[in-house]
Amino acid sequence: MSFTIFNSGSSWFRSPFGAVADHQPVSFRVHLPVSSMATNPCLLVFEADRWDDPQAYPMIFEDCTTVSSIYRVEYISPKPALLFYCFRFEEEGRYRYICKNQDHQGVLCDNRGDLWQLTVYDKDFQTPEFLKGGLIYQIFPDRFYNSGAPKKDVPADRKLKPWGTPPEWRPDEKGQVTNSDYMGGDLKGIEQKLPYLKELGVTAIYLNPIFEAHSNHRYNTADYCKIDPLLGDEADFSSLCAAAKKLGISVFIDGVFSHTGSDSRYFNREGRYPETGAYQSQQSPYAGWYRFESFPEKYASWWGFKTLPEVEETNPDYMNFICGENGVLEKWLKLGGSGYRLDVADELPDAFLDKVNETVKRVNPQALVLGEVWEDASNKISYSVRRRYLLGKQLDSVMNYPYQNAILHYVRYGGGKAFYDQILNILENYPPQVISCLMNSLGTHDTERAITALGGEPAGENGREWQEQRQQLTTVQYCIGRELLMLASILQYTLPGTPCLYYGDEVGMVGYKDPFNRCCFPWDSMDIELLEHFKRLGKLRQENRELFAQGEFIPIVFHDNLCAYMRRLGSRWVITAVNRSSVTQALSLPEFISQEDLLYGSFQNDTLPPLGFAVLTGSQTKDNGGA
Repeated sequence: MSFTIFNSGSSWFRSPFGAVADHQPVSFRVHLPVSSMATNPCLLVFEADRWDDPQAYPMIFEDCTTVSSIYRVEYISPKPALLFYCFRFEEEGRYRYICKNQDHQGVLCDNRGDLWQLTVYDKDFQTPEFLKGGLIYQIFPDRFYNSGAPKKDVPADRKLKPWGTPPEWRPDEKGQVTNSDYMGGDLKGIEQKLPYLKELGVTAIYLNPIFEAHSNHRYNTADYCKIDPLLGDEADFSSLCAAAKKLGISVFIDGVFSHTGSDSRYFNREGRYPETGAYQSQQSPYAGWYRFESFPEKYASWWGFKTLPEVEETNPDYMNFICGENGVLEKWLKLGGSGYRLDVADELPDAFLDKVNETVKRVNPQALVLGEVWEDASNKISYSVRRRYLLGKQLDSVMNYPYQNAILHYVRYGGGKAFYDQILNILENYPPQVISCLMNSLGTHDTERAITALGGEPAGENGREWQEQRQQLTTVQYCIGRELLMLASILQYTLPGTPCLYYGDEVGMVGYKDPFNRCCFPWDSMDIELLEHFKRLGKLRQENRELFAQGEFIPIVFHDNLCAYMRRLGSRWVITAVNRSSVTQALSLPEFISQEDLLYGSFQNDTLPPLGFAVLTGSQTKDNGGA
């Protein structure tokens, strides 16, 4: 067959492309082969979910060619929904289908196969403007910068280590990994380094947990209403937010609401606090926050860690404490925060997420609610429930791990088609206002450092002892990882979404998984050349912020060793090209591009050098055929 039956990425077959608002018309066309001998009109078949009864909509005959009949239908969804669709026709008394192949194109099937997705979001869905087109900088607070300010009211069991001491990971005499080694990074230290962040082009800071907690990572919250004493106090938080705002930088913080610490004023298993915690008495005011199988020793805990008792998020008292008037969410927004990144969002029930969104938007409609979701968040199923994160009134956006994995894999191993397919999948499934706020990272506190992921031995399932032995890369490994990181960051900074730079990646920090990815920022031994690279990328985004916030994505080429694409808004455009191979690659660009358009990198005589890249920018005042 020499013609395309259906292609969801083509505006001729489906318009508009991507997610749509409710009450927005969507046009579908198919080419039905004349040889199929259809005896009834072709039908567009929708399923609200893969287990619901399908709904069929007749398509109207529109035209024909010598080899195909063209059918068309316009569909309007009356409400937000996640829909899956294919096409069906009847031939000689039996149903046949047009279903999706690996290229998102239609193929004839005797039985219903893979379906396309149509995401229909709330027509009133808006996302915060402060992230769009900017740059996020993620900070693990204990390890970024120690201001030297005196630490007040610090618990006696904290171990404050000299700056740069390798993280501890071995179990103590009780067989426990306590994460109780601290380096003393604080909020005042972050404020002192705001000029450095401004030079990088940072427009938003994402802070890992800052509430009082008895571990250096602070994901075991002890007091939601108090800044951890090693980090400072409320005044320090407000001062940081105010100083950042003057530089055009917003600050949003981690919200860890699926569990608390066992060593918290709410559970109080360790007896640190004077209040009666849920572990101590079933008459505790916090007893209803937790689920006990057998009081007090058997209780639900996060992934079986007894130091992280799970909360019942929909318990009225807990929900009111977090989301109610003058509750936790409101408190930190009013003190200067610009929103929340929600830890393990897929473990938070819909009712709780709805309430979080309602509260945050009531306090500040432009505040952020961003979720930690590792997969495609548009169709995620967690705990047997299809989630509705991105349909409106829940999450504004998510951490974009699909892009992180795709970029790192492509730059290190190749696979241009798989890389492009992952990009297309997100662009097709996510609402545009979500895409512009996507947190596009190359590394986080939960994954290997980018240089290590690109240049080191793959960690695989190897444990912490193996990782520690290989924590410092060889010179060759570092040089490889560094070159590949420069290529990966070019992609990260120019693909749709908002790049998120994990503290220290810009100066060459290395490390495998937790805790080796959480070392101290090496202020006295930075890779200056790499730092300058990231400053240039930050400047690129500053000078083209509107384009990166709203510009369409136009693929040019995606091969195993070479990829290139355009971002375009009106007459303005930016072209990104990357050669991940060790040989020169030829690259043909649109005729209106000239050598004078090269902003950064190397591009001469229509070629990219080995492990080379090029960023070209310009303005096109007339349509010369696009890319």
